[in-house]
Amino acid sequence: MSGVEVITFGCRLNTYESEVMRAEAEKAGLNNAILVNTCAVTGEAVRQARQAIRRARRDNPHARIIVTGCAAQTEKHTFAEMAEVDAVLGNEEKLKSANYRALPDFGVSAEEKLRVNDIMSVKATAPQMVKHIDGHVRAFIQVQNGCDHRCTFCIIPYGRGNSRSVPMGSVVDQARKLTESGYREIVLTGVDATSYGTDLPGEPTLGLLAKTLLKQVPDIRRLRLSSIDSIEADRHLLDLIADEARFMPHLHLSLQHGDDMILKRMKRRHSSADALHFVNEVRRLRPEISIGADMIAGFPTETEEMFGNAVRLAEEAQIAHLHVFPYSPRPGTPAARMPQLDRALVKERAARLRATGHMLHQSHLDRMVGTRQWLLVENNGLAHTENFTLVAAPGLSPRALVEVDIIGHNGKHLDMQLTAASAA
Repeated sequence: MSGVEVITFGCRLNTYESEVMRAEAEKAGLNNAILVNTCAVTGEAVRQARQAIRRARRDNPHARIIVTGCAAQTEKHTFAEMAEVDAVLGNEEKLKSANYRALPDFGVSAEEKLRVNDIMSVKATAPQMVKHIDGHVRAFIQVQNGCDHRCTFCIIPYGRGNSRSVPMGSVVDQARKLTESGYREIVLTGVDATSYGTDLPGEPTLGLLAKTLLKQVPDIRRLRLSSIDSIEADRHLLDLIADEARFMPHLHLSLQHGDDMILKRMKRRHSSADALHFVNEVRRLRPEISIGADMIAGFPTETEEMFGNAVRLAEEAQIAHLHVFPYSPRPGTPAARMPQLDRALVKERAARLRATGHMLHQSHLDRMVGTRQWLLVENNGLAHTENFTLVAAPGLSPRALVEVDIIGHNGKHLDMQLTAASAA
């Protein structure tokens, strides 16, 4: 191989940062290199990264393999001790070209491979400019990094550091650059995006940032948020949901559970009633909105009744896009020291919660049939509606915005036909 290849795991923020990494590595003159941008959210994510590293070495015996990302930050020795790995960079180090110029020689010790500093010492997030997001028709913009909360199951603050925001003007500049490159949809991303602005002068909010973007960059056709914490949603955000057509009617919520005792043991800041109230309020403001959510099954001490409350919340909130994670103990977190459930029970409950999610998704697809929708066409013969429902779009050009009638679904995605105006 030649050039720089990037393998990305995890969240949209990682996807965005992978483009920054590629640009910085190329600026440094790096060649014949594979950058692996890891995720630490579950033990399975770490296992998959290690597996990908071994595969990359088999397929590219002479390439340099550089591992970075959240798992590299939190488990640096795990990766440095892999014979396949040539260097390990921390989450801050991966974004600077100087670190790609100062890589260790081949065959050094595990300790010499490490370029991982204390992420908690990082106090600001420098704006990073990219012109495109490889393989995506939607562009991601980092607006925030890190997290000040300490949910008992979560290792991510130790991989990302404390919360810090990108200045609003830099976000506007990045959005303008991406729209000039042809992107019609922008997705704002962060580790705890709804905490945006608490460290900036005047403490602007995520909702105010979104309002400002739509006003100052009129070429943004569709603006979307990645995962948010509903308890932090501000009035500006609710105004956008109610009144702004270019703000997409889809929210992905970090719910995590539906039982109040488990939520307390997770150290979450909302109750099940808070979550349901928020969902009902945004549906009142924007009836066509769809809701996605992350939920964990099998958290330590979870009883069958507590699990039932999680299922019940998913049903009452009509979660159309439910992402289910079987609880995975992360070393160093308080939840890993709590009484654990049997792994077979954790997997069984995750399967049951996924079955609920599947049923809710089918109901959502049923409701979409007979509606008229605008689609953003992607690279793989698929598209997404404004409320982030997947649609089969064979033969349509990537990045096209088209109006269609939804005529059915196959249980996984919607089927469509072009409206008369679009067909013409």
